[in-house]
Amino acid sequence: MDFYPVAIEKLIEEFAKLPGIGYKTAQRLTLHVLNLPKDEVEEFAKALMRARGTIKYCSVCGNFTDTDPCSICANPNRDKSLICVVEQPKDIMTMERVREYNGLYHVLHGTISPMAGRGPDDIKLKELIRRINGDIKEVIVATNPNVEGEATAMYISKILKPLGVKVTRIAHGVPVGGDLEYADEVTLAKALEGRKEI
Repeated sequence: MDFYPVAIEKLIEEFAKLPGIGYKTAQRLTLHVLNLPKDEVEEFAKALMRARGTIKYCSVCGNFTDTDPCSICANPNRDKSLICVVEQPKDIMTMERVREYNGLYHVLHGTISPMAGRGPDDIKLKELIRRINGDIKEVIVATNPNVEGEATAMYISKILKPLGVKVTRIAHGVPVGGDLEYADEVTLAKALEGRKEI
């Protein structure tokens, strides 16, 4: 496009590479950054480089961390008999916001997806199996409720049950505040399947 100088177009292109950012949002972010004072832009750039240079994956669970093991794995107050399996590090942040779970985590860094060419060896399943010992009583599978997440959950159950560990799946169904008339058939089926006594 000929609307902007090359440097601005390049910055828009880089912002647009971020997940969930389209061209218009990338354009707004670019113009916002260009209007910031120079010292704020430098701090922003330094923060990006610092995070990229110091953040790594925890050698135990695979979460983002600046220490190894991460603060969750190193916390003596966490329930070491529970492991919650999630797809990505961002899912740990989501689970922690709820403040209801006090066990450990394991990040798969993806799901099994034959259509995308990802099999069991392409995600962190071997590392999960290595973590299973006599201390682990339950593995909670918290993958997304889509085809890949369900396939991954079933595969995890299949490989862990012979090891004598209880494998559970987080419940799915009608969201709090949702109306039944707007729920699709699969969501309603999952809600019925996961019903409990009150």
